[in-house]
Amino acid sequence: MGPVSAVLSLTADLPEVDYADGHVVIAEGTRTGSVWVLVDGAVRVHRAGQQISTIDRPGATFGEISLLLDQAHGATVVAAGPTRMRLAHDGAQLFDRHPEFARLVAAELARRLDSLTGYLADVQRQYGGASGAPGLSMVTDVLHHLAQHPDTQHLNEAERPVSARDPDPEY
Repeated sequence: MGPVSAVLSLTADLPEVDYADGHVVIAEGTRTGSVWVLVDGAVRVHRAGQQISTIDRPGATFGEISLLLDQAHGATVVAAGPTRMRLAHDGAQLFDRHPEFARLVAAELARRLDSLTGYLADVQRQYGGASGAPGLSMVTDVLHHLAQHPDTQHLNEAERPVSARDPDPEY
């Protein structure tokens, strides 16, 4: 059984919720303790007002980072058309009840981190020293920051590390 089938199988007992296009499933900055699993449809993910992805892969999970880090949701998740999700109101109980689910979520998070660091390393290799690419030299700092695994959980939002780049560069 592949990861998608396993996630859907392990969450088959959860209630399913249907969301209409544009419905905010998760609001950035809120705390719910819940975990959602995409069954059908798609969602758009926004962070700080910027759309960062559209996800339409059944078995994709949402809310797990907030739950695992015991912090507010770091993104807003909005239904992109009719969408069905499974909802574990008590996400911690889902993880406790199904250790295999927890392992699958951890593996997915590791894949995403590996993909991100690989992408950043590739950008650095290709453009980091380019004189016509302002801002890209910071990729080394980003990779270093990711590798150090800083514990920012105890910091409030204003104290958490953020990019010091120009929000509206001229390039």
